[in-house]
Amino acid sequence: MRRPLLVAAAGLALAAGCVLAATAADDGADGAPGGAPGAVRAAAQATVLAPGDRQDAPALAGGDLDGRPVALDGFRGDVVVLNVWGSWCAPCRAEAGDLERLSRETRSAGVRFLGINTRDRDRSAALAFVRAHGLSFPSLHDPDGDLLLHFPPALLNPQAVPSTLVIDRRGRVAVAIAGAVTDEQLRPLVTRVAQEDS
Repeated sequence: MRRPLLVAAAGLALAAGCVLAATAADDGADGAPGGAPGAVRAAAQATVLAPGDRQDAPALAGGDLDGRPVALDGFRGDVVVLNVWGSWCAPCRAEAGDLERLSRETRSAGVRFLGINTRDRDRSAALAFVRAHGLSFPSLHDPDGDLLLHFPPALLNPQAVPSTLVIDRRGRVAVAIAGAVTDEQLRPLVTRVAQEDS
């Protein structure tokens, strides 16, 4: 059965305490999962969805790791890379350096990064993770995973940590990736969304 997907995931596998997505075998003739119109395959597990096929990202707001208020709406007009992570997650540690580098290098193109720190009940563990990896972008503190439940599971599986979404300048989800991502995989996706007319 062919169907448009944001995440090219045929199944989930448990690894190193985190859930990671496997690559789908149900690709369309154009290389896009399920042959989704207008989608461009640019990473092993994700495509850029055509603007007309995108869903609005839910309103997210809460405190960051220092207790300061942060809202996704405050980033409207920028491309937002939303990364779900936990200090307990080995793949999150592996991708952190790439995310920070990409955050710094794409800021001038109007790209902002926002984290969602999940399942870290103690903020001190999350803050230690941020210091250890030199992360300069804010993260919403979501110890119970409540913020993740605002997303449809097809966009963001609350069990898939890490996960990354790319949200376009109009606040719509353009890309969803379940599992760890590298700079090489994420950069072309972010660049493509950043180059779109808003």
